[in-house]
Amino acid sequence: MMRVFNIFNLSHRYKFPIWGSLLIILTTVVISGALLFKAYQDMRQDLINSSSSLANTLVTNIFQPLTEDDIWQVFETISAPLAVTHIQDLMLPKNILILDNDFKVVVSTTPMLIPMGTRIDQLTPEYGILIQRILNSAMSPLKTYDMEDAQNIYVAAPILNEGFSLGTLIVVHSKDVLMPRLYRTALHGALVGLLVLLILLPINWSWGQRLARPLVLLTERMKLLKTGDIDNLETKVYPYHDEVGQLLAAYHQIVEEHEKSDALEKQIIHSERLAAVGRLAAGVAHEINNPLGGMLTAIDTLKSYGDMDARTTKTIDLIGRGLTQIKETVGALLVESRVKSRQLDPQDFEDIRNLVLPQARNKELLLDWRSSLARSLALQANQVRQVLINLLLNAIHAANQKGLVICAISEHDHILHMRVENDGAKLSQEQMLHLFEPFSPISQTGHGLGLWITYQIVQQLGGKISVEQVNDHVIFTVTLPFEEASTA
Repeated sequence: MMRVFNIFNLSHRYKFPIWGSLLIILTTVVISGALLFKAYQDMRQDLINSSSSLANTLVTNIFQPLTEDDIWQVFETISAPLAVTHIQDLMLPKNILILDNDFKVVVSTTPMLIPMGTRIDQLTPEYGILIQRILNSAMSPLKTYDMEDAQNIYVAAPILNEGFSLGTLIVVHSKDVLMPRLYRTALHGALVGLLVLLILLPINWSWGQRLARPLVLLTERMKLLKTGDIDNLETKVYPYHDEVGQLLAAYHQIVEEHEKSDALEKQIIHSERLAAVGRLAAGVAHEINNPLGGMLTAIDTLKSYGDMDARTTKTIDLIGRGLTQIKETVGALLVESRVKSRQLDPQDFEDIRNLVLPQARNKELLLDWRSSLARSLALQANQVRQVLINLLLNAIHAANQKGLVICAISEHDHILHMRVENDGAKLSQEQMLHLFEPFSPISQTGHGLGLWITYQIVQQLGGKISVEQVNDHVIFTVTLPFEEASTA
């Protein structure tokens, strides 16, 4: 099958120079066009300003002759500007008209073409449009009219003196008068643009080749890497020592060590991960589950055969729930574990408060407890307890001496909200990045598993946990969705 040519498939040694050349040419054309348009606008504005100044001067000079009906004097006055020919590039008016208040011609610099007494809007449709524009606009003190598709630019000025109007003076300029200047400007711009292209295009081509060469060399090395033929690359040296040259040198060194280090590195990483998980699981199962099982059995025996008062029974129940929670926390260490337990009850939060209150008192903290939960929720109690205990203990540890720890608990729209806030030291950006990692090096006490376990539990429960720093406070927020328990 014949392959269709595509410029994007070209080598970078051609693509860089071609795209660079196209960009330079396009930029030159756009800038030249913009400058040419600006030059045209400036010339047009110069023409309008010149005509406006001329119109103001003529209105002042012809008012007295008009009041005296000295038409010849008026004609000489308005014809004088058109007689100037010794000034180069002077954009002279095409015609100057004096109209009375009924828009009839009083004086014209071209009386043979526009005789006296002619109503101006009867000469050409363009003049008719001009009269309508004048009637529809307030001419004070003068007005410029550049109508679409019109051949002329008109500057109209009312002939007024102390509120007395004798008519309107109109200066007519042909748009063609701008063309000679515009052509000369375009020619000069084209010559400058051509000179710029003659300078920049060779530089761009050389730069494109220089930029593409290391990429081509790198591509060739990668192709040879597939065959394992590395020795033949020594003669291809990039002549510069910039970042690309350093990249090529580093690439050659990496290639030499790649084959023997890649497999070893993957094996080490995999082995370390398995060893860490294995040590964690085996250690927790052996060191915690076995004694916990015995203690829970002893508590069950005590509750079954012991003669205890109400306070002792309540204490034993609290200990039992705590030991059960510790045992079930082993499941949270293993991400795929799904340990089931009883539903969450408001009493669980009171237990947590009682558990952490001594630690808060040791630091003389103010524990601001805000719980509005008044019913049981379809959430696993042991896991939610573990999350809140971990966050509270971390907050108490991080809070300042005699500082503040806030715990807010609420539920709405089938979501349990827990917020733990402390006034301790701010977390650095590095700490924020590794906050929920296992065995985190930022943990100053313990094994750095608390927040990791918390994160795993929240994920298992389908919730979200986030941390932010607001007004010198570190705030952990946990949201846990739940479904309403079905009633049988």
